Amino acid sequence: MLTINVAVLLAVIIVVRLRRRTHARSRNDEKLTVLIVLVFGILVAPTAFGQGVLDVVSQLASGINDAGR
Repeated sequence: MLTINVAVLLAVIIVVRLRRRTHARSRNDEKLTVLIVLVFGILVAPTAFGQGVLDVVSQLASGINDAGR
């Protein structure tokens, strides 16, 4: 039996949807893409990969904040 990780499936869908030309997308199509990305973020956030991304973004944000002082 083949099992597919939902987060991996959503990542593939996101890549396919974002490769389309911008002017070919309707407003509803863009809203659906945003919804898919949000669900993907919720699924990835509690994983080790998600925590690593959070750490990198936090360090980047603090570096930018310190540079602005």
